[in-house]
Amino acid sequence: MVELASRRMRNKPVIGILGGISSGKSTVAAEFGKLGCAVINADEIAGEFLQREDVKERLVQSFGQEICREGLIDRSRLADIVFEGRHNVARINEIIHPLVFDRTKELIGDYNRRGEINAIVLDVPLLVEAGWTDLCDVLVFVEATPEMRAARARKRAGWDEAQLKKREKFQISLDRKAEMAHYIVRNNSDLSALADQVARILSTLSQQKHR
Repeated sequence: MVELASRRMRNKPVIGILGGISSGKSTVAAEFGKLGCAVINADEIAGEFLQREDVKERLVQSFGQEICREGLIDRSRLADIVFEGRHNVARINEIIHPLVFDRTKELIGDYNRRGEINAIVLDVPLLVEAGWTDLCDVLVFVEATPEMRAARARKRAGWDEAQLKKREKFQISLDRKAEMAHYIVRNNSDLSALADQVARILSTLSQQKHR
């Protein structure tokens, strides 16, 4: 675990959540949300852009009409095609990431002006891979056993081990992400244990901000 960066935090600390697929990143973000933090969910923002006509046209040109269902982008079909190769991943990132990044920066600015918010949390699936760590003051790594993550992936998305590995190969190693983190939370037991860890992190950040 590394020490906090020496540079002064923004008005509100920006917390980036790291971890493997199905480690529980969104669950951790939600726990921060319960404690008065604003959560920015990149998947939700991307979903809004996916249905914008100009974005939809670029995606269809890149990946084919089969990514659509009833005139809308089918995110499941799109994901299946995207994760067939690095070129596809790079292409969708080129289309979607700049839009989501700009919207995220706008939201950070908006939330910084709201006095009731304790911190801003970025729930971004590929935060490190997308190069978004510069937006963050603090990185929190969510640790879960491979068995636990595989079970959650099966339950949540119906993925088997091969599908999970296919997506993971486009990510940097979990060991590297853990090394980058300022804090590590362990998500192998119940929600109350996770909530306690999140509360301790936020309390520590609050104390540091007011020193």
